[in-house]
Amino acid sequence: MRKPPAEVVASLLAATTVFIGLPPYNLPPWAIFISWAATFAIGGPTFGNMRKLWLTMPIGSIAACSIVIGFKWSGQFLIGGGAIAAQCVILFCLNGLMMSLGRFRPINFVPGMFFGFATYFATLFGGFGPAAGNLLVALVACITMNALGPIYAWLTANLSTHHHQREAEPPAVDQRPVAPNGTVVSE
Repeated sequence: MRKPPAEVVASLLAATTVFIGLPPYNLPPWAIFISWAATFAIGGPTFGNMRKLWLTMPIGSIAACSIVIGFKWSGQFLIGGGAIAAQCVILFCLNGLMMSLGRFRPINFVPGMFFGFATYFATLFGGFGPAAGNLLVALVACITMNALGPIYAWLTANLSTHHHQREAEPPAVDQRPVAPNGTVVSE
């Protein structure tokens, strides 16, 4: 059986994300697209690449959630320049800690951490999730949706044919004039 083109399969999969974003759950469907694209950006949906994302994206999301918690906590006690300085220290420390985790082999894909990091902020401040603005609900929502992206990438790769997989085009025919004896006439 001939597989449909990647554009068709990817578009059908993309259409399924519409249902994910509907009430009452209001999940962030674009989080799937972030990790779906990330999967292809790191070389495609092999188990190793998918595992890298599944291990590192939640670390970034947890770091981002911790930063928001730290900002809220410090905001209770500080105002003005003191609050800004506290936020800088919190961001520096927690972001540095997150990136330092990339020194350990199983979780050394730091870009994956930043995919999860960005997804958390967009989920929380974009008002996504069953309880918009809830720090922990946003965390669960973005981790869940990011986890689906590599699966969508795997489905795209395995259920479709890609441009590079098509049969090679036949070689171009030589259009130069040929003499009656079969030799090419130079112009």
